[in-house]
This record gives sequence, C-alpha cells and structure tokens, in this order.
Amino acid sequence: MPIEIKELHIKINVSGESEQRQNSGGGESESSKEKIIEACVEQVMDLLSKKEER
Repeated sequence: MPIEIKELHIKINVSGESEQRQNSGGGESESSKEKIIEACVEQVMDLLSKKEER
C-alpha cells in the first residue's frame, strides 16, 4: 500500500559564517536581507503566474 504524505515540516538551523557576518556588519546584512526577500517574492510571483496560465 503506498504512503501519501500530506504535510511535510522542515526545520533547519543555520549557523557559522552567517552569524559572524550579522554580528560585524549590521547595515550590510539588512540590505542583503532585502535583496533575498525581493528575489524570493519575484520567484513566488513567477510560479503563481505560471500556475494561473495552466
């Protein structure tokens, strides 16, 4: 009998080099966060528009 997974929860902890960057450069990390968020939003909007085309 096949198993169907309806929900998948993934939790990760990122540490190391990124923590050192956050502690040393506050202004730079804010702009990089904004760039990452902007890229993610753009990708999500692209996926939604492709889904609506179907």
